[in-house]
Amino acid sequence: MWNLTKFVASRLSRSRRFFSSVIPRPCIIQKRGADILHDPWINKETGFPLTERNRLGLRGLLPPRVISFEQQYARFMESYRSLEKNTVSESDTSHVALAKWRILNRLHDRNETLYFRVLIDNIKDFAPIIYTPTVGLVCQNYSGLFRRPRGMYFSAKDKGEMMSMIYNWPAQKVDMIVLTDGSRILGLGDLGVHGIGIPIGKLDMYVAAAGLNPQR
Repeated sequence: MWNLTKFVASRLSRSRRFFSSVIPRPCIIQKRGADILHDPWINKETGFPLTERNRLGLRGLLPPRVISFEQQYARFMESYRSLEKNTVSESDTSHVALAKWRILNRLHDRNETLYFRVLIDNIKDFAPIIYTPTVGLVCQNYSGLFRRPRGMYFSAKDKGEMMSMIYNWPAQKVDMIVLTDGSRILGLGDLGVHGIGIPIGKLDMYVAAAGLNPQR
């Protein structure tokens, strides 16, 4: 698996260099104000320039200093490396692994762009955290780690309603679906709804290592 991950990541790195000269398409934002800051797809945190803050109704909702994407990236990596340094002597490795997962998950919840940039650039370090082996611990403790819903949930009570439920998914176009019935999660047994950690981790890996569009 790791050899495949390294190969795909190297191919993706070359493709990113190839497409780096392509001018990105403009993003049309329908939201305004605090709704933007609560949407991890479009939230830049303190990275919004003053012109965008005025246009999108963000002025006064953020600290006045503009922090660039590169500075935010460096700050996150500094926080992560500090966590690694401060926990190097910890005997409970599961506690450390979950702490690393939490710091990445918090970034995922507030800024998708920065999250996937961090993931792509550091795939060798972060793959064992967002997927195996840490994802097994995450699934076992998911009730205490849950912060916001990701994915869709179908139960026995939804029999006969699944077709209509599909249309509740916000994306209009979908390229990849990861499905689990929650049983035999990494040999841990039937974890039920807690097994959602597996699809989340797999899809993040597909984005970071295979170049899938995270919005699809």
